[in-house]
Amino acid sequence: MWEKIVILVTSIVLQANCLDLEVLNQWNLFEFNFPYDNALITAFRPENTVFTGLEITDDRIFVSMPRLWSGVPATLATIPRNMPPGSSPVLQVYPDWSFHSAGRGNVSSCSELVSVYRIRQDSCNRLWVLDSGIMTSLEDFRVVCPPKIIIFDLKTDRIVRTVVFPRQVLRPNSLLTNLVIDESVQGSCDSAFAYISDTASPGLVIYNSMQDTAWRLIHPSMYPDPNFSDHTIAGETFTLMDGVVGLAHSPKLATLYFQPLATNRIFSIRTAELRKGPPATNEVLPIELVGKKSSQGLGLTVDERDDTLYFSPLTETSLASWNPLTSRQSLISYNPDLLQFLAEIRWNKRDGNIYMISTRFQKFFRRSLSSNEINLRIIRVRTKSSISSAFNNNNLYFNKPHTFLPN
Repeated sequence: MWEKIVILVTSIVLQANCLDLEVLNQWNLFEFNFPYDNALITAFRPENTVFTGLEITDDRIFVSMPRLWSGVPATLATIPRNMPPGSSPVLQVYPDWSFHSAGRGNVSSCSELVSVYRIRQDSCNRLWVLDSGIMTSLEDFRVVCPPKIIIFDLKTDRIVRTVVFPRQVLRPNSLLTNLVIDESVQGSCDSAFAYISDTASPGLVIYNSMQDTAWRLIHPSMYPDPNFSDHTIAGETFTLMDGVVGLAHSPKLATLYFQPLATNRIFSIRTAELRKGPPATNEVLPIELVGKKSSQGLGLTVDERDDTLYFSPLTETSLASWNPLTSRQSLISYNPDLLQFLAEIRWNKRDGNIYMISTRFQKFFRRSLSSNEINLRIIRVRTKSSISSAFNNNNLYFNKPHTFLPN
């Protein structure tokens, strides 16, 4: 099944015709619906506030802004759906400001939200919010609370469940950044499994929601590669040695795809291997190499209608796809302005479209940001039955058999 290895050919990318990108929302820098709170407003540093997480619900778009640096007032917010294209709405803090006292520089209770990288909606109309518990992770990596998942009922915006991970599955520098909710095997909602990335102490945390148990899996494929620690986007280079962070799930193929940021590879593992429980001593994880990309990437998603995998090589500022069933490889879109650092790529089950968040992260990181330019975008690509069919005649990649990686 896993027969292809993919390398983007830049010369063909530059010549390809691509699907249109719809900019739903865009901002030079974020603004929030601040309460009358002088300490909060004074501490706000918009040049340090960048989003990494996205979820599309029936009436709202959720975005998460981790506290990578100081001065982030809130770590989770919403905007209305179906606003005028290209609009720049003020972020509405979720669920309310009482959950975000860390924006004032302190945390009054670990039941609040500290730093959220990703959020996911389940089939019961609930939002799973993965809170890393780490303040200023790119400054001094200050651990202020244990990592947790808070689950909100989206009808009432109230907490229905809180998951605190056992100490045994964590490490002193654990940074939980992404999650997949798997409702395809054991059941939905409180019966689901969650697969969670630990980026700074590379590994996967598996959570069995039905039994309220968790365990940890590690493998060399989850670690960053020093040869890919430098990332170049739009002519600017920055260094970031992040381990596993990109996750995507195919329920039909029972497969989890994953990638560190600092690598040019995408890997996979069967979800049955994840759900077996804590690994035995010296047990070998059957990790497979899906393919090699032309450069590093972050966002991953799967179109569950045909199991096409979507990814974005950062240097090439493009969106590409590969289908493991048909081996079809396609360039979806190339745009050096709009497709800078796709931190999140999501296939939306409700409308079948692809949603992405694009940021000039390299400029946030290098302090070269201009407040007079658009730096943050939510983008949509409309799909048909399969977006990959749009360019099925383009031979964009070189092919090579996959490699099985020992533990």
